[in-house]
Amino acid sequence: MRSVEYKSRGVPLEEYELTRRDHRWQKDLENIHRVAHEQVAKHLDEVHADPELTAAHHEQLRKVWKFIESAKTAPHEIMRWRVRLYCGHIVTTSRHAENAEPTLHGSSSMKCPECGKRPSAIVAFEPIGLAGEPPRARTTTPPAKRKPSRGELERRIAQLEEENRRLRTEQPT
Repeated sequence: MRSVEYKSRGVPLEEYELTRRDHRWQKDLENIHRVAHEQVAKHLDEVHADPELTAAHHEQLRKVWKFIESAKTAPHEIMRWRVRLYCGHIVTTSRHAENAEPTLHGSSSMKCPECGKRPSAIVAFEPIGLAGEPPRARTTTPPAKRKPSRGELERRIAQLEEENRRLRTEQPT
């Protein structure tokens, strides 16, 4: 995993005055949410009107769900964040640890678990820490060489003496 410098915006636990940017962004998010739900409802009406499309849709959903379940993210790859939502509630959420901010990649809002406002823009945030400890690198030490036994040493000495004798007799004078 790459090294990430986590960012903060505001301090969620301190007083926070909503800005014009916050109000504008919340309004945009609500419009996006409304239009997306209308489009999904229209599509599902079309799918459910045709039994063949309904069966194919359900099969596709099963495949997607199976894929999602198979792709579990390790706790040390999850960053926990303290966020202040547009509705004023302060909650904890999590994102993949490679994201420097919790508002990246389409995650700039969430449903508030306290009041249910959906979407509620994230207006301030700070990293809390990883959801789990990264595994420690296992250090593998090579096995210690054992000392040769007395018998092995004597055999090796005999081999070397034999080789020494052979080399002396083969040398030209």
